[in-house]
Amino acid sequence: MNSRRVVALVAAAGRGTRLGAEIPKAYVQLRGRSLLERSVTAMETSAVVDHIGVLVSPDMEPFARELLRDHDVQFIHGAGERADSVWEGLQALLFDDAVVLVHDAARALTPPGMIARVARQVLSGAPAVVPVVPVADTIKLVDASGAILSTPDRSRLRAVQTPQGFDLATLRAANEAYFAADAVDFTPTDDASLMEWFGVPVTTVQGDPMAFKITTPIDLVLAQRITDEAEPTVFDVPGNPGV
Repeated sequence: MNSRRVVALVAAAGRGTRLGAEIPKAYVQLRGRSLLERSVTAMETSAVVDHIGVLVSPDMEPFARELLRDHDVQFIHGAGERADSVWEGLQALLFDDAVVLVHDAARALTPPGMIARVARQVLSGAPAVVPVVPVADTIKLVDASGAILSTPDRSRLRAVQTPQGFDLATLRAANEAYFAADAVDFTPTDDASLMEWFGVPVTTVQGDPMAFKITTPIDLVLAQRITDEAEPTVFDVPGNPGV
């Protein structure tokens, strides 16, 4: 039996301006529950997470504490861009030999079964794991003017979701190297891309359509429609082909 702890960092410090809400995106509600609380509940329900850290902006901490008053979480102040917030979170976690799951609060309908799937893959020895789903659309690579340069083979493309799972010490080392480097010509778009930059192999596991990111108003409409039909935290959409 693996005795390593699994800790989660739920990123909720951003503003989420593309959603067009009057409050930061993580605090927008679906059926009376905020995206943040739904994400924290999914971590708890996964039955693999031992500790949860929530990355919040300092001005929203009192509100977050009230929302999560019935949940046992560690509040950590985010800073600057998402990568800065995650680095602050990694430094605040009082663990060494652990698995860390980094999750976007905006993926509030992520099934607990998918969370467990990612964690178990890291517990089995993989240093970096991301959940992925097939890309349905045709993707074009364009230049600065918008002219099409090429059309990648869609069968080899995957959309990456969260939570992304890592060996905690390795992710800390990657972040330390990145933030200590001078004039790095690289901006990580997620934690997995930072691990790739650091030379760590990243593997994939099956993702889930329910783990979509609520970014724009149409995403919120979809999420509202789904939560009007059922509580998504109690089921896991099976069998995504082509992953």
